[in-house]
Amino acid sequence: MQRALKAATRTWGSQKGAIHVAVDAHGMPVRIVVTAGTTADCSQASTLIDGLDAQHLLADKGYDSDAIVAQAEADNMAVVIPPRRNRKQPRECDRQLYRLRHLVENAFLHLKRWRGTATRYAKNTALFLAAVQIRCIAFWAAIL
Repeated sequence: MQRALKAATRTWGSQKGAIHVAVDAHGMPVRIVVTAGTTADCSQASTLIDGLDAQHLLADKGYDSDAIVAQAEADNMAVVIPPRRNRKQPRECDRQLYRLRHLVENAFLHLKRWRGTATRYAKNTALFLAAVQIRCIAFWAAIL
């Protein structure tokens, strides 16, 4: 089975921070980064994909930058990112493969099912990251 990496981000309130997650081909979280709510998605992409063994990088338009594409191609990943509308030289995007990005959305669904992460009870970033990591461990344990 081919391994694919999908990266996505969601913000749970602008003042509460953003969570950036990379998942594998089965929708299981493999890397988590929590940042301030005003941090751009593309600024965390290099942290998410650095050192991961994947054949494809599936991401949304927020990750469409030349630096991310160059880094993914340097790591021998096929880039499946829809081009932004204002891109001067649009790239082709495999829409059939891009449909697998729903696995990322499913990972966020599982994270948000846990009340502590959905409502962000943790008062600081370190505690919030710990809560998300515990939820990911529980998610991995349920699957295995």
